[in-house]
Amino acid sequence: MVPQDGRYYSVFPLGAVLSMLPVAILQKIHVIKDFPGRALAALVAALSVWFLFRLSIIGTKSLPKRILFSLVPIFGSWTWCNLGFGGAWQIALGLALLGQIAALYFVLVHFRPVIAGAFFAMAIGNRTEVVLCLPVFLFSAAQTARSRGQGLGALAQQSRQQLRVFVYFLIVPVALGFFTALYNYARFHSFFDFGYSHIPNVLKEPWYRHGSSRFMRYPGTFTKCCSKVSAMFPPFPTSVLLRSAVPFFCEPVLLLIFREGGIHKAATWIAIGLLTFALWTHGNPGGWEFSYRYATVLLPWMFLLFLGTVRQRSLPSKSRFFVFQSRSTRSLPTNFLWTKSETSMAEIFGGPLPRNKRNIQGKSTVA
Repeated sequence: MVPQDGRYYSVFPLGAVLSMLPVAILQKIHVIKDFPGRALAALVAALSVWFLFRLSIIGTKSLPKRILFSLVPIFGSWTWCNLGFGGAWQIALGLALLGQIAALYFVLVHFRPVIAGAFFAMAIGNRTEVVLCLPVFLFSAAQTARSRGQGLGALAQQSRQQLRVFVYFLIVPVALGFFTALYNYARFHSFFDFGYSHIPNVLKEPWYRHGSSRFMRYPGTFTKCCSKVSAMFPPFPTSVLLRSAVPFFCEPVLLLIFREGGIHKAATWIAIGLLTFALWTHGNPGGWEFSYRYATVLLPWMFLLFLGTVRQRSLPSKSRFFVFQSRSTRSLPTNFLWTKSETSMAEIFGGPLPRNKRNIQGKSTVA
């Protein structure tokens, strides 16, 4: 909450506020007392795995493979460690992840453009940069409509069918964008001011001296996210692979995305490129987190690439790779969130976090 004109306002977009409205109602009628961060984190993780499992049908029909592939992006990566913190920023990232996964499922598997658009709206409502993936979603929706025999007649009929798909998909996102602009104007007298810069003293931090998002942040962010191997702590040797600012060091199984990639390879890499383009302009690449927390929004697209590498003959080697990954990451939430041995991204990017603040955050997590 930030002060403005004698009142306090949330710096979260309207979509994030609406996502938490059911929780607020339950608190208002005294069904729950405190913010259920851990319960929400568990719910988001469970739904994400479920939709990943449903989405995995486009890569393989093997049940063991689908189960294995669906668990790794959540529990074999940095996602669960950060989501398990249960804070507002982490929950918002989790909802953006869930929204993208569900939207992809309702576009590529169970074609329902209106429902897909609603989940896409949830994703952009919690992480605004996801809106850059809109052309990819629209292209994928049009491709799915054509592949299912919708609009295979005359060119005019095909165009009308595609236009109808676009309208159905955009109904909820456009409505959310319109009301978000009004919401921003009502709070901060600007349609495009989401309130981040109004956080007290945030612009005094060294990485925000040129604003919250600037292209000049690219060299520093690129260096940290692609070459910084830090935050290591015992036990060895898993610490060498897992305690790093580089996402591929934290989840080496993601290196498999650089193989074939499948039929959605081009569109998926475009989405990853657009999201990375936006994320790297941000002044502070994450703050209190394990590895590069913001890369969570890339995981649904990496999952599609990963499905394109499926081979029956490679299942045993991949299975061993996944088991190693899961065993290596299972201790991350305990080590990072509940001990004093953790190192945050704030230490990697901008110097050490005060010890008393680290202890307070750690205690609040288990309270």
